Amino acid sequence: MEGDSVTLKNDDTQILRDDLIMWTFGEILIAEINRDDSKIKLFENVSDGRFRGRIQLDQTGSLIITNTRSTDSGQYKLKTESKETRLKIFTLTVYAHLPVPVIIRDSSQCSSSSKCVLVCSVVNVTQVTLSWYKGNSLLSSISVSDLNRSLSLEVEYQENNTYSCVINNPIRNQTKHLNITEVCQPCSVGFACGCGFTEAVIRLVVSGLVGVAAVAVLVYEVPKRVGEQCGSSQEYHSKVKANLSFKNKNLP
Repeated sequence: MEGDSVTLKNDDTQILRDDLIMWTFGEILIAEINRDDSKIKLFENVSDGRFRGRIQLDQTGSLIITNTRSTDSGQYKLKTESKETRLKIFTLTVYAHLPVPVIIRDSSQCSSSSKCVLVCSVVNVTQVTLSWYKGNSLLSSISVSDLNRSLSLEVEYQENNTYSCVINNPIRNQTKHLNITEVCQPCSVGFACGCGFTEAVIRLVVSGLVGVAAVAVLVYEVPKRVGEQCGSSQEYHSKVKANLSFKNKNLP
């Protein structure tokens, strides 16, 4: 894993007897030891300086790489120069740390009355497999080998089952167990199937606001209309009184 230390060990006694031991990364010389004077040379600035301060060579000819990075992956060759050249090859793969998978609800399925679709995803991963498990049974999986990619998998939730999403490489894994109350509320009174608790609360709040708005409109409109009607009645009575007063004045 990135950040670990690794030793590419020389346990070949014949190589130990040779005068010059050399290590290459691919075809680039990165370290050597001369057995005549036990002098060790490190070529840390080669290959874009990626090994600067991170490689060591002991008296046995073993190469030590500290604080490993994914860019250290590749082929390392241990060679000698003598009458009979000997060669050992190591293939090193350094894996990045695995992110914890994220489980969310597929919001496009939220309006469904019969299912809750869950999506497990990870981003910027290489050489991993992402899998859904129901209990100990594998439901589905997807892999990526050599490119940084985002992966996602869907599964339909069924009640009374336990689910987990697992990301793994050949040496490590990360597991995220499903907490259904945080992600997708099962069918129950007051909740739509497939909608999470947060969304249900939002719907209730929106419904409440709509109700308050409706009451506010009624509170405003009713007095207004009553006032308009009252105003019309007062105006009518005023006109009647004025008409009667006019008639009384004109009586003989």
